[in-house]
Amino acid sequence: MSLTVADAVDYNGFPADKSRTGGWVPAALSLGIEICERLSTMGIAVNLVTYLGGTMHLPSATSANVVTDFMGTSFLLCLLGGFLADSYLGRYRTIAIFASVQMLGTCLLAVSTKLPQLRPPPCLATEVTQCQQANSFQMGILYLSLYLIALGTGGLKSSVSGFGTDQFDEKDEKEKAQMSGFFSRFFFVISIGTLMAVTVLVYIQDEVGRSWGYGICSASMFLALVIFFSGTKRYRYKKCSGSPVVHICQVVSAASGKKKAKLPSDVSLLYEDLPEALRIHHTDQFRFLDKASVVTEDDYSHNGSFMANPWKLCPVTRVEEVKKMIRLLPIWATTILFWTTYAQMITFSVEQATTMERTIGNFQIPAGSLTAFFVGAILISLAVYDRFIIPLWKKWKGKPGFTNLQLVAIGLFLSAMGMAAAAIVEVKRLSIAKEHSETTKLPITVFYLIPQFFLVGSGEGFIYTGQLDFFITQSPKGMKTMSTGLFLTTLSLGFFFSSALVSIVKSATGSGGRQGWLGENINKGRLDCFYGLLAALSFINFGLFLLSAAWFRRKTVRQAPETEIVVKESMIEEKC
Repeated sequence: MSLTVADAVDYNGFPADKSRTGGWVPAALSLGIEICERLSTMGIAVNLVTYLGGTMHLPSATSANVVTDFMGTSFLLCLLGGFLADSYLGRYRTIAIFASVQMLGTCLLAVSTKLPQLRPPPCLATEVTQCQQANSFQMGILYLSLYLIALGTGGLKSSVSGFGTDQFDEKDEKEKAQMSGFFSRFFFVISIGTLMAVTVLVYIQDEVGRSWGYGICSASMFLALVIFFSGTKRYRYKKCSGSPVVHICQVVSAASGKKKAKLPSDVSLLYEDLPEALRIHHTDQFRFLDKASVVTEDDYSHNGSFMANPWKLCPVTRVEEVKKMIRLLPIWATTILFWTTYAQMITFSVEQATTMERTIGNFQIPAGSLTAFFVGAILISLAVYDRFIIPLWKKWKGKPGFTNLQLVAIGLFLSAMGMAAAAIVEVKRLSIAKEHSETTKLPITVFYLIPQFFLVGSGEGFIYTGQLDFFITQSPKGMKTMSTGLFLTTLSLGFFFSSALVSIVKSATGSGGRQGWLGENINKGRLDCFYGLLAALSFINFGLFLLSAAWFRRKTVRQAPETEIVVKESMIEEKC
């Protein structure tokens, strides 16, 4: 039995000694970073809309778009963090750098919410249009702090989970089992961080002060960094292997450069430089990419020697890896809309809560803390699935639970039902708002919002685990980081689409001086129509997802021999 890890080194650059590096303790040290990242990002996102409207005096729709743009940018920057970690910095340096950036951002946000010069004067008017809005300088400082936090989040999310798994040796059965346990604990840590953010942190922001809440985020990230650095000499480090994005660009570049080349009738004539055991066999789909593997005269030098420029000639296996990624795209595209519905839970749903009765005895529930029901729904749905549905499904069907695509389908359906429930509840809330137009606090309990939080939250529990499993298991082995980044872009694009949809609806329904569906005051708008539109789009998207899933499954079945080869390759690599 080897005492070192073949593909990892220690702090000094020597082969990592299993007895002195890696394992549960170093992996756990990185989890503190993830808790603080969730604490900062979600603690800001779920309550930011109330600050933008109540303190900065921005209109309702504008406030919602600021939040969704912030969240969308955070997840989009995961691609940048992943690229830097894979190609240049490594995961350890990436985590250290971007955690420091996020700490700086939360510190600046705490300062901006504390200084009176960085916010407009208080206003007691019931209409936000009667208040002085924040000027460009005040909004500039706010945006700078928010997007520093977004940059930090992007770097962290693409590296923390991977760095944690780097502490385990996949070729050691004992450590491989420990790695499986790490994934479940990682998701638990995310949930704990989010729960703390939407309860404790939001309460501190509302009752003690925004600057205190954001200051706690900054201080906790500093403490997490100190803990993270304390394990420097005990970590295992993986060498930079190059970015899959570059590999994809090479295939596209090579295929485009040889678009006039003719494909040989015998696929064995296509270029391949990998040993047989590591090859992915050729498939007939997306034949235009096969031209990247056609050997032409340009691949030989003037003296007749063969030279394989990766930007002009790619092996078949590299081309097939790109084909595999393309097959994921229809599923990828039909999961974006879920995160648009998710965005409403931390924007308009929180604004709804601010207008409703939120007291229990003498205690007033912070509007942002309503998302605790969202997090609770995730934990409950996953617990029910794990403890009850999986055993029953195994007994009935003989299978260990639903497939990843079935989990995604359940999540999409629940989110569509959540938007339908939200539209129905908003109809009732607006009817009461018309009867009490002179007050900002309506005599309707905030618990009417629980169904929409619970349905969309349960949907996230299923779709998040299903998406992550799908993109990791169905992608080529050399592109796992790329596929994880592809998964995270669905979150980013979902938030950006929410911003775009809000702007389009506001422009289409609010022209000519009309209030529109999404005006300055949600009590005078038609948020129910907007929710109804999202529900309709969600059900249409659900149908498109079912078609995409059927197409993907049919293509996978047709290519069963190739799938079998890939499995054999994995077995060979694990035995080496």
